[in-house]
Amino acid sequence: MWRNREIKLFFIVIGIVTMAGTAAAGFLLSIQSAGMVIMTSLMLALCSVFFTRWRYREIEKLSGYLRKISSGDVSLDLRDNHEGELSILKNDIYKVTLMLSESRSQLERDKLTLTDALSDISHQLKTPLTSMTVMADLLSDSSLEESKRAEFTGNIRVQLERIEWLVSSLLKLSKIDAGTIAFKKDRVPLRDLIDRAVQPVLIPIDIKEQTLIVNGAEDAAFTGDLRWTAEALINILKNCVEHTGHGGTISISYEENPLFTEISIADDGPGISREDLPYIFRRFYKGKNAGDDSVGIGLAMAHSIITGQHGDLEVRSEKGDGTAFSIKFYKRNGQSE
Repeated sequence: MWRNREIKLFFIVIGIVTMAGTAAAGFLLSIQSAGMVIMTSLMLALCSVFFTRWRYREIEKLSGYLRKISSGDVSLDLRDNHEGELSILKNDIYKVTLMLSESRSQLERDKLTLTDALSDISHQLKTPLTSMTVMADLLSDSSLEESKRAEFTGNIRVQLERIEWLVSSLLKLSKIDAGTIAFKKDRVPLRDLIDRAVQPVLIPIDIKEQTLIVNGAEDAAFTGDLRWTAEALINILKNCVEHTGHGGTISISYEENPLFTEISIADDGPGISREDLPYIFRRFYKGKNAGDDSVGIGLAMAHSIITGQHGDLEVRSEKGDGTAFSIKFYKRNGQSE
């Protein structure tokens, strides 16, 4: 405490004031008055020393607390219920400590998530790469029949397209997760959105002789990003086409009301089992009915895109009774978010 310049200056000022007061009291009043001024000044100085030492001890405790925080110990509770600047400072430090603790926990969770994601990505890439390596070795055989050579070449092309799609999807997901995508807020007619989303799945629907039914008001619209929302719908539609049997039906309906804009996509496929239902939007999750080529990333991407625009994506399904996806974009101040 005594090393601090402000403390030395404080007591120098106290000393000067005391001497000036003592001289004035002795000159104007009496020696007894001068003695009283000295005693009062000494008592005030002692009180100042006492309270200053107490405050410095509290500050020293805070310094020790901060050193423990910097070393990683965030379990200490410094709060108290007293009034005053020190109590406010303690409570503010405790709040910052909680924020640091939560940030540290979030970083640990992100680290585990990244580790799991890298493991899943490695697994997803390993299968097609292994397949292509085997087929490439077979293609090096000069005695291989031309029909087999063409078959293996086609298979390699398919696997390369699968890897390209996987890497592209993962890059899109990583951009969404990192918050680097600025979703547009355009007024988009739902008919334009549905037309754009349906186009890539028309050929698979035709191959499986499925029926596509689209119903909705012509003037229905929402405020959002046409391109990214269409990407989400494409992934949902692909899931429906994949899990709907030959000759099945896929229906799309949409409506706009004063509260929200809703898009419903349903199929009459075998449905999703109750145990799989809570996890279908989880990245790389593959349910019991997933196909061999399924990666488990399409619905996760759709969910990230829709929630990234402050929308909701829900699913309802019963085993053997089809699946229905519901997308809602809520409105604020008369506009869709």
